Amino acid sequence: MRGGAAAIAAAAAQLDLRRAAGGGEALAVAAIRDQLSALVERVASEGACWHPDLAALAIKQAQGDPLEAAFLVRAWRSTRPRLGETVAHDGGAMRLVRRISAAFKEIPGGQVLGPTTDYLQRLFRYDLLDEDPAAFQALTRQWLDLKPEQDAPADFPKVIATLRAEGLLPPVTPDPGPPFDITREALRFPAPRSASLATLARGEAGGILALAYSTMRGYGMMHPTVAELRVGWLPILLPHPVTGELVEAGEVPITECEIVATHGEDERGGKPRFTLGYGCCLGHQEVKAIAIAMLDRSLMHGFEHGISHPGEDPEFVLMHVDGIESMGFCAHYKLPHYVTFQADLDNLRKARRASASEAVTT
Repeated sequence: MRGGAAAIAAAAAQLDLRRAAGGGEALAVAAIRDQLSALVERVASEGACWHPDLAALAIKQAQGDPLEAAFLVRAWRSTRPRLGETVAHDGGAMRLVRRISAAFKEIPGGQVLGPTTDYLQRLFRYDLLDEDPAAFQALTRQWLDLKPEQDAPADFPKVIATLRAEGLLPPVTPDPGPPFDITREALRFPAPRSASLATLARGEAGGILALAYSTMRGYGMMHPTVAELRVGWLPILLPHPVTGELVEAGEVPITECEIVATHGEDERGGKPRFTLGYGCCLGHQEVKAIAIAMLDRSLMHGFEHGISHPGEDPEFVLMHVDGIESMGFCAHYKLPHYVTFQADLDNLRKARRASASEAVTT
């Protein structure tokens, strides 16, 4: 162990040298935070803590590895005291940046495209290879000068409210009680929906997408419609420590998605209805929010009608989407397994000798 400590210190030094190997200037944390916002928001989401400065620092420290960066954020988060809990929040109170519906062309408040790559061709912008600093500063000034449209609606009604008013969606069910806290309690199955949604919200985006994709083709064949996708800033309300009145403590960026699907009728003898799936996560992560909504609907379908494929099995889905746990289990195979491997090696050699002996005897 004493000899290994020097090697470990040297390995850490080599890692830092690698960061500077290409020359050039050191990346500023503020530049990572502001210009790599998609990566910062993903790391904050999977780290389960909205702190863009520390998420950017984690990205720099991890040299761009999103899993390692999320691990750093979640490790830091685990050291923070809990000062209070919020009430349940409504996505309708969001200060919208983007809001679209694939279900209707005309929706209350209108479609708000916002910042998106959805309508662009995937072609390189070679002008970014040697970007003009003056032009970039002009973009910064343009951003700072932006003002909200004077004629924009104060709020945007939910699209699903229209469907629910027509009886095409089930009515809102009463609050089942306090949400399951996955940060303080181990998952138990059957898991309540609040535990599923919380696990998916901080899950690894690629893993969630892979499982959701399985429900779209061959394993479930679910083909939902995005009733509404919202991206924006949600005011966070906390009870005042003295008066108990709700006060706004700040705001966080979230992506919220509500999908409607047609598989599933009212089994209590009522009229056929759509079914609803819900997804919500920190940051501007549209694909992840849609995938969460699909898995939410898939898990509920499995609960209501019986599990017929992996995407409907809560234990399979929820135990395999956490990127930190998955990475840790996979990476632990790099640790010394000398004793266990020697035991396997001895057993294999004995089996080979026994097999050879039986062959000679025969």
